[in-house]
Order: sequence, then C-alpha cells, then structure tokens
Amino acid sequence: MIQPQKMMRKVILSLIPIYLICFYFYGLRLIYLSFFVFFFGILTEFIFEKFQGKKVSEAVLVSCMLFLLSLPPKTPWWIASLGIVFGILFGKEVFGGFGRNPFNPAIAGRLFVYISYSGFMQNGWIQFNKFSLWPDSVTSATPLMMLKNGENLDLLRLFFGLHAGSMGEGFIFLILVAGVYLIVTKTASWQIILSTFFSGVVLTLIFSFFKLKSALSPVESIMSGSFLFVTVFMATDPVSAPKKMISKFIYGLMIGSVTVLIRTFSSNFPEGTSFAVLFGNTFASLLDEIFAKKRLKQ
Repeated sequence: MIQPQKMMRKVILSLIPIYLICFYFYGLRLIYLSFFVFFFGILTEFIFEKFQGKKVSEAVLVSCMLFLLSLPPKTPWWIASLGIVFGILFGKEVFGGFGRNPFNPAIAGRLFVYISYSGFMQNGWIQFNKFSLWPDSVTSATPLMMLKNGENLDLLRLFFGLHAGSMGEGFIFLILVAGVYLIVTKTASWQIILSTFFSGVVLTLIFSFFKLKSALSPVESIMSGSFLFVTVFMATDPVSAPKKMISKFIYGLMIGSVTVLIRTFSSNFPEGTSFAVLFGNTFASLLDEIFAKKRLKQ
C-alpha cells in the first residue's frame, strides 16, 4: 500500500507530459528501463519501510521518475537498477525514510552511476529520431559536448528537445510549463528556481565577458544539458531543500554557481548539475539553522 501525498502527486502530474513525449521519441527503450527503475526503487523502499511498520510513500514514484528521465537512452538495465537502489537506500532510507533524508534520492542515484560507470553513462546517447518502438542505437554528441567543441547550436532544436541527451532533460518547453504549474500550485519554491536560474545565467555571462577559453555561450549553455530540468524538479525537492525564505535564495545561488563552475572548469564531468544539487543539499539544514538563529536574536 502506497501512502498518498498530494504534493508528490502534483510533481508526478507535471512529469507525465515529459514522460509521454519521451515515449514518442524513445519507444520501448523508455518502457524497458521504466520497469526496472520503478520495480527496484519501490521494492527497496518497501523492504526498509516494512521493518519500521510504515507504508511506501508516493515520493518514491517521483524519485524513480526523475532518475529514469535523467538517464541516457542506452543505459543498461542493470546500471539503472543499481542506481535507483543506491539512491533510495543511501539517499533516503538509511536516514529514516521520507522527510528525514538530507539528500535528493534521484540525485544520489544519478551521481552514483555517472561516477561508477562513466564509460557507459557518457556514451549512451543516441541520434534523435522520430518515433520508433526501438530506435537505432546510433551514437551522437550532446549539446554540451558540441558547445565544448566550439560548435554552433540551433536554439529552436534546443528549445523543443530535438537533440541527443538524457531522455527527459531536453524538452525545455515542457519543463517551463511544468515549472509554472508547480509554482502556481505552490508545489515548488519560486525562490529556489529564480535564484538557481539567475546565478547560472549571470556567472555564465561573466565568464563569457572575460572571454575565458573554457567559457560556454550563455543562452545555449542554459538550454543545454540538465540545467533547467534540475532547477525545476530536483533543486526544489521540499525535503532536501531549505525551508526559510533567505535560505532558499542562497541555496539556489549555490546550485546555479557550482553548476557553471563545474561546467566551465571540469574536463571529466561536463554537466555539473548533480554535483551542485548534492552540494546544496549538504548546506540546506545549516542555512535554515543560521537564519533561524538570526531571527530569534532580532
């Protein structure tokens, strides 16, 4: 039996259009990986919650969906399974389950597989194609890789997600719609979304202004990779994010800035968003404590 959670249900609802368009482009690859990710994710939480006499939370469905959509289409089933088990187990259950986890489970699982199996995860891209039940496994460079190589990108193709990359992270138009829905329904923090986006854009502009050799083009870099996907869905996780108003702004500034720093100066990890969110998670409770104390003194 799954414990209902209205907030998590709204997040799932916002992700459904992205999942459906992923099915249109990736067909049975998505369904195939979905089976393993959801089965092992729910099973892991069920086992640990059973010992405590608790029910599986709907939050695990959100974690599974976010982790799934962040995977490259050619990810082997066993890597996807290991990743979600690690994320739910070490990002959530070892801390006592839902509401007590300091880290976002989907991010923890994603980082685990990207570090442990980087060879698989950074070569799992396929050429963008029209609908096929099992698309041809023709490898293709992602927009971030193309930017690193100095290539020009088509902004319209970036906006509509018509490029290689992780399955659900490139459909900018749907991510923006989801972001508006989550803010209007008070499901996601607009403070975190705004400050993450603002800091990422500003720091990218600064690096471009000083013409750093490794600096990326501002507009293309923000629309490439998982920046907006992570900003809307993962940075705003209500459990692992801070609760105080000022803390949320600082938290978002940290995530956006660290993302751009890693993207600009790291040669091994061109993305940076997952590291940035995990970094922010580490300081979330501390930020709340600092600003709570300041308010008490006043």
